[in-house]
This record gives sequence, C-alpha cells and structure tokens, in this order.
Amino acid sequence: MNALDTAAGRYIIGTRGVHQGGFVMAGTWQPLANQPSFGASTMLLLTDGTVMCQQAGGRNWWKLTPTASGDYVSGTWTQLASMAHSRLYFASAVLNDGRVFVAGGEYSDGGSEFNGVEIYDPYLDSWTTIPGPGWSSIGDAVSCVLADGRVLLGSIDDTQTAIFDPETETWAAGGPKNDASAEETWTLLPDGTVLTIECSNIPNAEKYLVGSNSWVSAGATPVPIAEASMSEIGPALLLPDGRVFCVGGTGHTALYTRPVNPAQPGTWSAGPNFPDNPPGQIMKANDAPGCLLPSGNVLCAAGPAPASGFATPTFFFEYNPAANSLTSVPSPPTSNTVVYAGRMLLLPTGQVLFAQGSTDIEVYTPTGGPKARWRPKITAHPHKVHAGQTYTLHGRRLNGLSQAVSYGDDAQMATNYPLVRLINKTSGRIVYCPTFDHSTMAVATGNQVVSTNFMVPWSAEPGPSDLCVVANGISSVCVRIRVKSFEPRHYEAWELLIGSLADGPLWVLTPDGPRPVDPYNGRLAERARSAFEEIRKGIRELQSLGGEIGTLRAGAKTKTLTVRPSREGKRGK
Repeated sequence: MNALDTAAGRYIIGTRGVHQGGFVMAGTWQPLANQPSFGASTMLLLTDGTVMCQQAGGRNWWKLTPTASGDYVSGTWTQLASMAHSRLYFASAVLNDGRVFVAGGEYSDGGSEFNGVEIYDPYLDSWTTIPGPGWSSIGDAVSCVLADGRVLLGSIDDTQTAIFDPETETWAAGGPKNDASAEETWTLLPDGTVLTIECSNIPNAEKYLVGSNSWVSAGATPVPIAEASMSEIGPALLLPDGRVFCVGGTGHTALYTRPVNPAQPGTWSAGPNFPDNPPGQIMKANDAPGCLLPSGNVLCAAGPAPASGFATPTFFFEYNPAANSLTSVPSPPTSNTVVYAGRMLLLPTGQVLFAQGSTDIEVYTPTGGPKARWRPKITAHPHKVHAGQTYTLHGRRLNGLSQAVSYGDDAQMATNYPLVRLINKTSGRIVYCPTFDHSTMAVATGNQVVSTNFMVPWSAEPGPSDLCVVANGISSVCVRIRVKSFEPRHYEAWELLIGSLADGPLWVLTPDGPRPVDPYNGRLAERARSAFEEIRKGIRELQSLGGEIGTLRAGAKTKTLTVRPSREGKRGK
C-alpha cells in the first residue's frame, strides 16, 4: 500500500483539494512471468503486436512476443539487432510503414547531446543510420508523428524544428517555435495540430499548424505546468472527449480545449492537484510517464520532490475526466525510484507495461472498458485471406482516439495506429498481422473511413477465423473470415518473387518465407533489384538451354516462364 492508501478507502483529489471518498475500484499489478535479462527502458509497440524494448542507455534491443493466446504477461523475449550507437533519453516513433525512428540521445557513445539518427526495420531485423537534420546536437529532443506520416522534431538549443519524411528519408525545415523545445511534451490533436506547453516561457503554450508550417499561440495555462527551476514537465494526453489532460512538473494539472478554428488559441481550465506528501510538499511529475486507459481514465505518476529536484519514489494515480479527479491506485513493487525512470506502454489487451530501468517489468490491468462509440469499426474487409499475402482493410477510428502514451522529450511511445488480429475459431490461437501504410496517422478520425494494409503471417492457421482491429488497447467488433494456406504452384511462386518487382511490392526470402521490402525499407530496394537481375539472367540462361535441348516429350505442352521487365525509377532507395 502506498502512503495515500487507507483502510477506509482511497483519497480522491478533486479541483477543491483532497477529500476521502468511498472505495474506488482500481487496477492490479503483476510481474511478467518471464522477466527480461536486461534493464528495461523505452518500449515501442510494433505493428505486428510485439513489443520492442531498449536495454536502458545501451545499443541493444529485445522483443517481447505474446503467447498463442495473446497473453503478454507470459510472453517470451528474443534479442533483436543492435543500434550503431547507444542512447539514453532520445526521440522515438513507430512510423507509418511499420519501421522505428530514433534520433539523438542526451547521453550516447556518440557524444553528449548526440545528433545521430537511425531507423529499425522489424521485418528484416536491421538498423540503418541516416543523415539527421543538420543540427550539431539533437539530444533528448521531442518528436511527434504528424497525421500525414512525417515526423516533426524539435531543437533543444533554439527555436528550430525539422520534418522528416520517411518515404524519401529526407529532412525539411519546420516552422520556428516561440521558444526552444527542450523538455517539452508534444500532443497530436484531432485537427492535425500539435500542442505543447512551453517549458522556458511559463505559462504560455503554442501549437504547430501543418498547413502553414508555422507555430501559433495556444494561450496560457491557468496554473504553472512546467517547473521553472528545472524546466521539467509531465505527460499530456488527448482524452476521448477531445480535451487534453496535461500533467505538471509542478504538481498541478490543466485541461486544454481546442477551438473550432485551429489557428485560434483555444481555452484552458485547471485540473486537480496531486496531494501533498509529506504535508506541505506537493507531489510532482517532473519527467514522468502517462497512459490513456481503454476506460478513458489516465494512468499517471508523481512523487515527493523538493523545491528543485526530481520526484522520488513513484506513486500512481488514475485521472477520471468525468469527475475531474485524481485517485491514488496501488503501486507496483518497482516504484521505489525516481519518476523520470518510468516508462509506460499500452498493450493491445488494454493492459499497461511499466518499466523503470530494472530487470522487473510490471503489468497494470485496469478496471472498466471503453464506450461502444470509441471502438474501431471495420467497414470493408477481405472475406478470404491467404498466409503470406497482403490485403487492405477499411474502417472508422482505426487509429484510436489519442496517441495514448506520453512522456515528453525523453521518450515518445505513441500507439495511434491500427493492429490487425486473427483468432482461429478452432484452436483459439491468436496471431497479429503486420500493418503498414495506413491511410493516416491522425487521431480521433470520427466517422471518416480510413484504411490500413496488413500481411497475413505465414504462421496463421487455416480455417474460419475472427478478424479484429485493435487501436489503443480497444478492439473492434470482430468479423468472420477464412484463412487459407499459401500453396502456390511452381510457376505462381516464381511470378510472386520475380514478377512482383514490376507490378507490386518487391519480395525477399526470409527464414519465415517471402516478405515484401518496399513498404518497409526502400533502402534495400537496390540490393533486392540486383538479386532480381541475377535471377532473371539465370532464368534466361535456363530458357536458352531448354531451347537447345528441344522438346523432351513428343507432343508435350511446354510452359515457359514470362519474366516481366523491371520498371526503372519506380522505386528509389
């Protein structure tokens, strides 16, 4: 029990202070059955339903794979490829094509406030170093994936911003901010703007307008949210009702309501304060994680802190938007540490992983579920799918109502992209289909029909299955489909591998079977194209030899393989 728990119930902190109410149902914590062998830190939810986790401050990454029943608590770990450089406190994002973007590092073997950028391809398990925006330092920069899939990155040294285009892997200048983006938390809004509270110009806030590539005022918070002595701040999460709940490094919270016209400032109102602990000393969230739960509540953290210093240990709360109140919830056994060490990640099950740099990851299982109108809805889908093939699915709210996970400048782990889950009706076995090239990376798209592409894994069991879309831990109503094995004839297999260069995604052969390259890593296209040319030369030689040998059987019908010419320039690096 933490210091706020009592035998009679839990304290509920409302806008008028702390009062003791009746017992409030809270979630429960449990450890992973198979704990990591490394100190776990930043976690990212990949589009195939696995969790990618960094060894704190290092080069190494590991993957947590759920069981066949979809259970992450009993999931297993495998090591992934290592980055070229170590990083501690850096920008990160899952891209629209399923790859992972990391930039900077406050601490790194590449130097202090490192400016290196790398991209991870989960399908090929490889990292690629790419040029950065040209800044001398990136460090613990803040970033945000825009609705169009580009990545907005802020400079910690000045008012510059930069925009990374994953399709071309090039950078463009973003509009200058009012102040440097150091220590800020950025939140994507339904109108496509990006909201931030300024940490060096308290209590002002500003927004990025994509259309004009400019920043405008978002007014001023009613209470200080950024801590002046340390310029630190907590998470900021878009709620299902459209407001943004901002957690302060000061111990205060605030709520932002966006205007009809995105260029206008919008309005602010005060939220509840965290309680005093010890008496007379408010608890703070100066660099702390937060997560939007499927119920619409927000799981957040704060701790006792001196006038100038980081909060420790960590206490946990659920914010209830309807009541505008904070309720203390139990803390995991790993909470006896500074709040800034914590990372939260929302799972497709609606559970939350909590890591804080140790070999103990705890799982929070919340109470309550989503409202029906929050669920993704499938509007068009294939009724029959083949293992190893790619399909398109349409629906509403496929990206969820929020980025759902927030921290700030040191770690971005948003989950606003669709996951596709298959449940075999005979065995109950669950597999996730890697998704890519979503029609949007926006949040809270409402009744707008959006889409995503998904590839049926080779491990998918044939037979009647339920297909579901999951966004931010909330599943759609499932639809019935039939999964079929991939059993092409000889020539069909060659057509898939060879002819695809001209008419579809370029495929390579992995230990798990053919997988497309282009949607995930255009930089490998040239190598794949070269291999294709070698295959084509070999086939031509075989055809030539076949012509010399002649007809093997009198009257037999001979089928020759047609090699489609490549379309130069269709795909770049």
